[in-house]
Amino acid sequence: MALSGLKVIEFAGLAPGPFAGLVLADNGASVIRVDRPSTSSSDLLCRGKRSIVVNSKVTSGRELLKTLIASADVIIDPFRPGVMERLGLGPEVFLGDGTKAGLNERLIYARIVGPLQGHGRPRHQLCCPERRPGYFAGGGIMCALGILVALLERGKTGKGQVVNADMVTGTRYISSFPLIHALVPSSPLMGGPRGTNLLDGGAPFYNIYSCKDGGWMSVGCLEPEFFKVFLELFLGALPRDFTLAGWRPTLATQRERSEWDKFAKFLEKGFLTKPRDEWAKLFMNTEACTVPVLTPKEAGKLARAPVPEVHPKVKTWNSTALQQKVSPSIGLLQPGKDTEQILDELGISDSERRRLVQEGAVDGKFVSVRTPSKL
Repeated sequence: MALSGLKVIEFAGLAPGPFAGLVLADNGASVIRVDRPSTSSSDLLCRGKRSIVVNSKVTSGRELLKTLIASADVIIDPFRPGVMERLGLGPEVFLGDGTKAGLNERLIYARIVGPLQGHGRPRHQLCCPERRPGYFAGGGIMCALGILVALLERGKTGKGQVVNADMVTGTRYISSFPLIHALVPSSPLMGGPRGTNLLDGGAPFYNIYSCKDGGWMSVGCLEPEFFKVFLELFLGALPRDFTLAGWRPTLATQRERSEWDKFAKFLEKGFLTKPRDEWAKLFMNTEACTVPVLTPKEAGKLARAPVPEVHPKVKTWNSTALQQKVSPSIGLLQPGKDTEQILDELGISDSERRRLVQEGAVDGKFVSVRTPSKL
């Protein structure tokens, strides 16, 4: 696998940090999650990871974290700015500060900041899940991408890098297409006031509609040839006398913005005449670009596995996968369960382990220490 041999330290956090770690683990990296003492975890993004519990409030715990990070290729810091510095674990400790050498000058120090709060529409309306693009695309994926870019740079220079992933800026970056169009007044896609453009709900033929049973259908027939297929099927499924105060759309309606409001109301009224699955069956295997909005459970049944597969897949020219098959799984990673194995890998002696347990730096229930023999 592409990242085999890469050692990653991921401090336990929520959403973007664990997802960045998951992407690296799914591609072969050895990811160690650092958990706090006496905490349970609801993190489901833990496939392929291991866990160690370390108490950073005691000196020996902070020293253990230094040793752990000094042995790693990558660290993922999900905390507010300044937290790692107060623990004595900031980038300068490992990368150096220009006056003295650091403990690990090849380290990729990745930080994720800027929680993005989503405020959706009222409960009865279907709306974009705003938190998810912010946390996972703008945060987690951007952080993983930054780590990979930094690793390539390290391969050229031999020096570590600091990766700053800001969820708000990252979300803006992945939204470059509509945001740049919004800066061009003549752009038909996003150049006008909000809610009047092709891609923001202004176009009736690029929107989502409620059905008779409370389900939803998405319509995206922007191109004239696809719009033609959609309109013919839609009108053919309605009674011949079905109108909006005597008005019915034609192929020319797509180009006549003055008729878009009427067309939107016509579509709203029309979709409410049948349940979602009946509409879905009508449009299936056509070029109408009209499909049902599925629940997560329904989408899972259509996929090869209920849990999302690793993606993208990396293959050689002869189609032999470089990426091992990673079995999609759901499960919690018990905080601290791999403590002893990780201490072994760090070469921590029995006497050091006893001290770490006695000082509360690590949890004794995860560490077996041989009792010293008496002379």
